[in-house]
Amino acid sequence: MIHSMTGYGKSVLQLPSKTISIEIKSLNSKTLDLNMRMPSIYRSKELNLRKLIASKLNRGKVDFSLYFENTGGETFANVNPKVVKKYMAQLEGLSTGTEIQRLQMAIKMPDAISTERDEIDESEWSDIQNEILKALDRIALYRLEEGNVLEADFTKRIAIISDLLNQVLAIDPERITNVRERLHKGVSELKEKYDENRFEQELVYYIEKFDITEEKVRLQNHLEYFIKTLNSEESNGKKLGFISQEIGREINTIGSKANFAPMQKLVVQMKDELEKIKEQLLNVL
Repeated sequence: MIHSMTGYGKSVLQLPSKTISIEIKSLNSKTLDLNMRMPSIYRSKELNLRKLIASKLNRGKVDFSLYFENTGGETFANVNPKVVKKYMAQLEGLSTGTEIQRLQMAIKMPDAISTERDEIDESEWSDIQNEILKALDRIALYRLEEGNVLEADFTKRIAIISDLLNQVLAIDPERITNVRERLHKGVSELKEKYDENRFEQELVYYIEKFDITEEKVRLQNHLEYFIKTLNSEESNGKKLGFISQEIGREINTIGSKANFAPMQKLVVQMKDELEKIKEQLLNVL
């Protein structure tokens, strides 16, 4: 069972005097790259929140956003002009709207408005944290569903490579016969006398150098191991990446030893399928 690193989760909490909106987005990354946007009043909770998100998502380029909108009750709020102007300057290059529209957007950005309230209501934060957990559950489900799509694609492509390998096995005797005939023809065209026994010894040695039995066995083992790892309980994109490298190594060796156009054509097809697998593996957790 694998999980994608691409995901999205959102949750909204309605409190008596405000609406809390939580959004979490993630893309692929070699490590956890976490970017957080939240009002300054909640900054004291950021470290613990980072640990919570890291424990749930493990890896990926993650954008976490927490916004709130006052919906009732008396509040004492002040606009931060410097912050608002900075947001408007940034929006000017991104938005084609009017200045009023950009101002409306800027006011909703983090820290554009500050309140006189400096302390966090722990009961309120507990509710917010539960809502964050819901958003994390939703992005985890999204990642799992995306992982199921990737798993089906990997299984299909590994099956294609396995089928191509069987075709390689089927034409291998023909390849050896072809190599033997070409060598005999090459020597006969020299119109020189040669020791037939010595030639046969050298021919056997030469053909043994082109033997791909070990590569075929190892490649089949790697393909089976890939599927076994794919179906394991843990999602391990890095391990699957290492296995795909080993698969590629054996395919390349078969290609270098093939010396037979029909077999080389099959090798190119195997490489093409493997490249598609490697591209998708970059997005596996």
